[in-house]
Amino acid sequence: MNKFLLALLTLSLSAALIADEGFSSLEEQMTGTEFSSAGLDKLTPQELEALNGWIRRRSLATLDLAPAAAAADSAAAATGDRRGFKDDDDEKRSTITSRIIGRFDGWDGQTVFKLENGMIWEQVDKDKFYVKEIQNPVANIEPGMFGRWHLSVEGHDSECRVERIQ
Repeated sequence: MNKFLLALLTLSLSAALIADEGFSSLEEQMTGTEFSSAGLDKLTPQELEALNGWIRRRSLATLDLAPAAAAADSAAAATGDRRGFKDDDDEKRSTITSRIIGRFDGWDGQTVFKLENGMIWEQVDKDKFYVKEIQNPVANIEPGMFGRWHLSVEGHDSECRVERIQ
């Protein structure tokens, strides 16, 4: 019975994470024995989801960027563009326009957006929005009230709240 519940838990948690291309959850990467030996079977579904989310954010934030994005990232670092970080200067908050690298088909409540300018933003609300897949769309990230930022994709009326992670 416990193995059945573990398998069910693994499938339900994995379904939400499968949408992220290139990310494999702990349940997908480990055998059942490894998962149990590490004590991960003792975590609640919420704890396991939080752990997978942390790993996902951490691994996406350290990915090698495409050459154009790497060059833009160097330029952003050289100019010290801190927009979007918690310590950014409120007086210098302005709209950021760049392209999302690769395919875009919307957001699902846990989407990470890698931009050509080297910035990486993470969706922080749980909204879902789906569109027909497009390549490298223009994204606008606009400052909102209380230090918040909102991302929208050119040609679409929807937006989601985001935080910069890199």
